[in-house]
Amino acid sequence: MIRKNVTALRHHLFRLMSLWPPYLGAGIYVQSIDPHCRRIEVRMRMLPWTRNYVGTHFGGSLYAMTDPFFMLMLIQNLGKDYIIWDKAASIRFKKPGTGLVRAVFELPESRLAEIREQLKTAAKIEPVFHVNVLNAAGEVVAEVEKLLYIRHKKSLRQPL
Repeated sequence: MIRKNVTALRHHLFRLMSLWPPYLGAGIYVQSIDPHCRRIEVRMRMLPWTRNYVGTHFGGSLYAMTDPFFMLMLIQNLGKDYIIWDKAASIRFKKPGTGLVRAVFELPESRLAEIREQLKTAAKIEPVFHVNVLNAAGEVVAEVEKLLYIRHKKSLRQPL
């Protein structure tokens, strides 16, 4: 029963991210999240104040909609015995983004198992994750790459 309540609380906290001022102002919202926090869909509407000079989505907003999710998903799935940080990111714009855009973050159990296994022999790891921002037609608007830093709290202190 407690596990079910904790899962529901996490779900609501992720959904409340849509009310965080930078996301609310940019029209970014969490559309869906699975109960295990391994799949999250985020969307962003086109708003008059988030358009750039040429009338498309501002690139910073496209990146912002992808920023924290892999880190948060890993924190939820690996637990409090791990230190997890975003370390670096890059975004490659593929075509102008207009209208509603979305990004789907997926963290398969196999990737979690791989991370746990790597941390048995390494003090820290820096896995790379990818997500695409798609337009309403399913075309890639931007490709985002995230480099994360992960280590077990019990391992020797390693600099970020």
